[in-house]
Amino acid sequence: MLPHTDTDRKTRILLVDDERINLMALTALLRDEFELLIATNGAQGLRLAAEQQPDLILLDVVMPDMDGHEVCRRLKLAPATQGIPVIFITARSEVHDEAQGFVLGAVDYITKPFNELIVTARVRTHARMRRQSQLLESMAMLDSLTGIPNRRAFDQVCEREWSRCRRAQTPMALLMLDVDMFKQYNDHYGHGPGDSCLVRVGRALAGCARRPGDFVGRYGGEEFVALLSDADAQAAAKQASRFLSAVAALQIPHALSRAAPVVTVSIGAATTTPRSDSGIETLKQAADQMLYAAKDEGRNRFKLSTVVGEP
Repeated sequence: MLPHTDTDRKTRILLVDDERINLMALTALLRDEFELLIATNGAQGLRLAAEQQPDLILLDVVMPDMDGHEVCRRLKLAPATQGIPVIFITARSEVHDEAQGFVLGAVDYITKPFNELIVTARVRTHARMRRQSQLLESMAMLDSLTGIPNRRAFDQVCEREWSRCRRAQTPMALLMLDVDMFKQYNDHYGHGPGDSCLVRVGRALAGCARRPGDFVGRYGGEEFVALLSDADAQAAAKQASRFLSAVAALQIPHALSRAAPVVTVSIGAATTTPRSDSGIETLKQAADQMLYAAKDEGRNRFKLSTVVGEP
């Protein structure tokens, strides 16, 4: 769910060129060091960029049907590909041609005929910069205290998964979790133990995510959030039960809790099948209402609702 930062993975480069001889030359230069994807026209390049999420794109300017400038323009308009660096490949050397490419969002130019040293140096430089950028982006998506994804990551994943489930017409579930009587815990044990409690709870909740698509993060303060794609009410209830058990199993003493002698959580869950672009707020409100209901009924439990109609 977060940007890929696996340093053992080869940098993935997409080559988009309609000339076979150019593709052969670039492949010979780069194949030993990089993972290569090949597209022979603009439409194929756009599809591979969206599906395979390369780290870098080498894009020929002059191609039939759709030239490189148009491909670059479309790449930069699409949220899924707008962050991928594009290096133009061109035989043109006029200043205005290069200027147009930079305006469209390209990061560099490689001219034909290829100079082996220049090609490899520029590709390595931009590949390294891309990986560093991805690492920084990944770090920005993590909560500094607990080490699990933060609110920013949740907002990004939520928007993406909502759109995906809406297109596929599959259900999704949102769970809001609150550490019971955490203010009293902090007041009684101190902020240091309070931070330690949040770290342990966050890790326990994250450990309950069993499917690759499940998201668990810190929403803010003592509140956590979980997003389950392709999950109906039954799946949401099972996951909520796992969360309750995992936190209780930590056996963190809480002398001032009215819910239990140990730290517990209350959970509000809501499920729906997305039908509109704006319905995610309705789902969030429903989960929040269920969270308050769980607290009103004594805490250390979950309440679940299904949003019907036009979410």
